[in-house]
Amino acid sequence: MIFDNKAFCCTKFMLLAGLLAGSIFVCSGLTQAAQGNNKSVAAQPTAAASTASPAPRASAPASAVARSQRGDEFYKKRWGIDNVIVRATASGSLIRFSYRVVDAGKAALINDKSKHPYLIEEKLGLALQIPEMEKVGQLRQTAKPENGRQYWMAFSNKGKLIKPGSRVDIVIGSFRINDLVVE
Repeated sequence: MIFDNKAFCCTKFMLLAGLLAGSIFVCSGLTQAAQGNNKSVAAQPTAAASTASPAPRASAPASAVARSQRGDEFYKKRWGIDNVIVRATASGSLIRFSYRVVDAGKAALINDKSKHPYLIEEKLGLALQIPEMEKVGQLRQTAKPENGRQYWMAFSNKGKLIKPGSRVDIVIGSFRINDLVVE
C-alpha cells in the first residue's frame, strides 16, 4: 500500500477545521442559552433570569426618547393612571416604577397584593421581581388607591443589568405597560 503524505495532511487539516467550526457553533449556542437569548427561556419570567450576563448593546439616553402623548392618554383611560416613570435608583440596584392615580377604580388592579409585578427587559431576557425585606415586606405600595396620590414599587436590579435608556415592560396580572424607557 502506497501512503500519500500530501493527501493525509490535507485530510487531517480538513478534519481539524471542521472540528473547530463545529465546536465554535455549539459553544455559541450554549452561551446564548445561558445568557437568556434563547426565546423559549426568555419568555418565562423567573427570579433566576435576573442573574444572566448582559449582552453589549447601544441604547439611547433617556432624555433623547420622547414620551408619547397618545400612550399617556391610553394609560389614563384604560388603567386610571398618569405620570408614569421608570427610574434607576439606589445606585442602579433598584428600578423604581411610579405613577399617579387619576381613577382609583381602574387603578385598583395595580395595587392588588395578590398580583405579582414583573419588570421585563426582553432583549436581555430578564424578568425582575420586587424584593421582600424581612421587617419591611415587599418594596411596593398596596394601599387602596386614591385619586391624585402618587404610588411606587421597586424592582431588584441585582447585577445592575438594566441601565438608564433600557426599554422595559411592567406586568401586574392583566395590567401591562410596554416599552417604557428607564431614566
